[in-house]
This record gives sequence, structure tokens and C-alpha cells, in this order.
Amino acid sequence: MYVCNCNAIRERDAQKAILSGATTVKAVFNHCQTRPQCAKCVCDIRQMIEDVSATVRLAAE
Repeated sequence: MYVCNCNAIRERDAQKAILSGATTVKAVFNHCQTRPQCAKCVCDIRQMIEDVSATVRLAAE
């Protein structure tokens, strides 16, 4: 499934970026070597970052 249709960033690509240390939307785009275009995906990517961060915090407890 695509998270960003403009840049063809798939959910798994964004997850890989986040798991590699991307903590901002800009960092995810940098990891995928693209730049935001229409910005419709920004909220979805931000939510993915928050979800991974919450999972990591829970795992650390």
C-alpha cells in the first residue's frame, strides 16, 4: 500500500526509514530520497512515526 502516491513511497519503505532512525516526516522523505509534493501523506507518515515511537517506549518498559 502506498503512503505517498506522488513519490510512490510504500508503507514498508516508510516503516524501514522509521526503523532506521527517521523521527520526522522530513527524515522519512530524505531516507526515500524524495521531497513532499502535495503533502497529503504528511499526517499518515507522522502517525506512523508516533506509532513506532509508542511501540518502542512500551517495549522498553
